[in-house]
Amino acid sequence: MITSTPPNLQSKDAPEDSWETWLQSPPGQYILQSEQLLFNQAVSDVFGYHALQIGLPQMNTLEENRISLKLMLLSHGASQSSGELPYQSIEGLPEELPFANQSIDLVVLPHVLEFAKDPHQILREVDRVLIPEGRVVISGFNPASLWGLRQYMGRLVGHAYLPTEGQFMSLLRVKDWLKLLDYSVDRGHFACYRLPLRKEKNMARMAFLENMGNRWWPIFGSVFLISAIKRHAGTRLVGRVPKRALQAIPQFNPATQNTSQHTTEQV
Repeated sequence: MITSTPPNLQSKDAPEDSWETWLQSPPGQYILQSEQLLFNQAVSDVFGYHALQIGLPQMNTLEENRISLKLMLLSHGASQSSGELPYQSIEGLPEELPFANQSIDLVVLPHVLEFAKDPHQILREVDRVLIPEGRVVISGFNPASLWGLRQYMGRLVGHAYLPTEGQFMSLLRVKDWLKLLDYSVDRGHFACYRLPLRKEKNMARMAFLENMGNRWWPIFGSVFLISAIKRHAGTRLVGRVPKRALQAIPQFNPATQNTSQHTTEQV
């Protein structure tokens, strides 16, 4: 069942064609609920001390994670319109994360890269704040899907299905970016196989496509989720270092050396 976004997470000043407004629609709610399950699986086994979600306060991507200190980074002014958030919020820019180097164990980017002006800079900042062996989880729309096709056709006729400010990128493109940063992808998922409709009743009738799509055409899901681990070279404990006694160094005695030299000269 698709439910509407809670009032405390809606912004009264959001434009009608904005990403925030689209999330309140039946397709938007369908995406949020479907991705919630994906994030729950992706972060449940990630441990550490600090976890960070960047943007999208309409969804708690860290709900199933056991890290004690969870943070949410919101753009300036967004926290006032988001109401009560599931964990502590911090204002800032994803291109300039207000965190020290190698201080975060887990970073989640729900639909952040595709709505950013400089997604490469965001990934560089994420790389900076992640600890070695830290994890980043990214979600986005899949352009190689029925939703992506309708979005492309809708742009041509002036009736886009998804928010027009988004520049949707393929999973392969995101994987290439992560590979350049020396990350290894450990898991990936596609989801959301219903037709790109607008009314809740019509979308509900397409529920049978979920199992069929996941089995027969999984790579054509409307959204993707990818999880990667930072593999930068660094100091690592590879085992117990065996104890070994150091050789004794003879003490230097100036008086003894002078006496030895004086005796040699006399001889």
